[in-house]
This record gives sequence, structure tokens and C-alpha cells, in this order.
Amino acid sequence: MDIRDLLVDGFGRVKGAMHLCLDGLTDEQLHFLPAPESNSIAWLAWHIARGQDDEIRRAVREIPQLWISDRWHEKFGRPADPDDNGLGHTPEQVAAFRSDTKTLLAYFDAVHLKTVEFLKTLSEADLDRELNEPQWDPLPTVGVRLISIMDDGIQHVGQIAYIRGMVEHRHWYP
Repeated sequence: MDIRDLLVDGFGRVKGAMHLCLDGLTDEQLHFLPAPESNSIAWLAWHIARGQDDEIRRAVREIPQLWISDRWHEKFGRPADPDDNGLGHTPEQVAAFRSDTKTLLAYFDAVHLKTVEFLKTLSEADLDRELNEPQWDPLPTVGVRLISIMDDGIQHVGQIAYIRGMVEHRHWYP
């Protein structure tokens, strides 16, 4: 199997699970907080897309974030801050976050499409290219970063599935 096809499949699984997890949720379910300092489904879905949008840009360096270039920040009523991806948000910021399923999935789908387009251009040599991130030792490669992005998406979509099970009072898995 070609490594690009494997990566496209992995990121596609995150997309499929995201759609299944958000399908049919009410506004109340989307914004439910299991505990005062936890994340809502809406915030997690936004964070997955924001993280992927930001990290793909960092791995490539020449692709602009859709958050800014396609003005997604406006659709979410947020500033055009390229670093606003949820990391460091306070419990109050998470609780105040509001969106709807349609906007969340549309942004995620746009980011996913950009990711797939990027993945299809990669060579094996591209995957071995080290990123200029001296805070990490050893330096991460593009390939390592892609797996990290996918892993983040998988973990967070699992959290969404768990919270959905809580709000629906049943076992739920995409």
C-alpha cells in the first residue's frame, strides 16, 4: 500500500467518526459539559479542526490556515488569531464556546479536504523532512507530525463519542 493512501485512509476515519458523532445532536447536547472544567462536544469538534488546520500549515509552511484565508473565524465569531486553536483555553472559555453542527462539520470538512490534497502530494522524502522546531529533541519529521495530528483527532473524536453516550444515557460508538 502506498503510504499516502494509508495516511488518507487514517484521516478519513477521523472524518467519518466526526460526522457520525455529531449527526442528530441537539444544541443542548452539543454544548453539554460533563463537569465544570471539561470540554463540550462542540468545543472538541472545533478544536480537532483548528488543530489540524494549524498543524498542517506548520508541517508544510506554505499553506495558509483556512481559519484565516477562508475567514472561518468570522463564521465562529472569533478573532483572526492563527494561534487560537483551543490550547490554553480556560474552563470559562470552553463553556462559553458556541457553534452549530453545520458550521463545525463544514469547517472540519474544508480542513480535511486541504489535508487530503496535501497528503496526495507527499513523497517518502517529504515525510522524512525535519521540521524547524528546536523545542523538540529529536526534531520531528513531517511524517511524525502527521501521525501526531491524526492521533489527536482520533483521541478527541473518541472523547466526543464518550460524551455523546453520556448525554444520550446509552452506550454509543461511531
